[in-house]
Amino acid sequence: MKGVILAGGTGTRLYPLTRLVNKHLLPVGRYPMVCYGIERLRQAGVTDILMVIGKQSAGLYADFFGSGENYGVKLNFRIQESAGGIAEALELAEGFITPGEKFVVLLGDNLFLDDLTPYVEKFKQQQGGARVLLKPVDDPRRYGVPVFDPKQPALISYIEEKPKHPKSRYSVTGIYMYDYTVFSLIQGITRSARGELEITDVNNRYAEQGKLEYDILKLWWGDAGTPESLREAEIYMRGVLP
Repeated sequence: MKGVILAGGTGTRLYPLTRLVNKHLLPVGRYPMVCYGIERLRQAGVTDILMVIGKQSAGLYADFFGSGENYGVKLNFRIQESAGGIAEALELAEGFITPGEKFVVLLGDNLFLDDLTPYVEKFKQQQGGARVLLKPVDDPRRYGVPVFDPKQPALISYIEEKPKHPKSRYSVTGIYMYDYTVFSLIQGITRSARGELEITDVNNRYAEQGKLEYDILKLWWGDAGTPESLREAEIYMRGVLP
């Protein structure tokens, strides 16, 4: 199975730091934050990885990671020219992922302590479709929130994006698993009011087909997209990498 790490984006919540460097290269402890996603994939046996990056820091990525050999993986890079949403960035993986393949997608600023191996193994056994990882949170109104199928508890009926009245206490994290049909589903969605191709719309297409399954992370998870969450991540991720 292959992996895709989405590490483009402008990182506006971390200005002015991100005027200088892509947010996924900001340090969490001794390493750029994106290194932790690479390590989690490698640990799960996913070693052929595509990184979708912005052109601002493309040279820095190449200089720091090279081929990925020093991290025990094989890295490929593609440039996302504009900030058109997560689904638009994911679309760039077509070609790297070939028909019939399943793959794992991580948002580069999502940091977590769980070993991905058991979740990846479940998805390998799943009959196509998609799988997302969830985490209970204090304020689900800030996130995409799953609504579970009452008749089939293993499935998500749909995902509400930042609902005022959440129907569950779970957040959809930035850890996704897809089959190859994701690329045709991306082509079938339209841009949101903010001009982006939304990953929630893609996930809801799978949900409509009864093909969106899930697992729940057991350990700490965070989105290192603000100065506060970046500091929190440094505390929790200490010792994950040598």
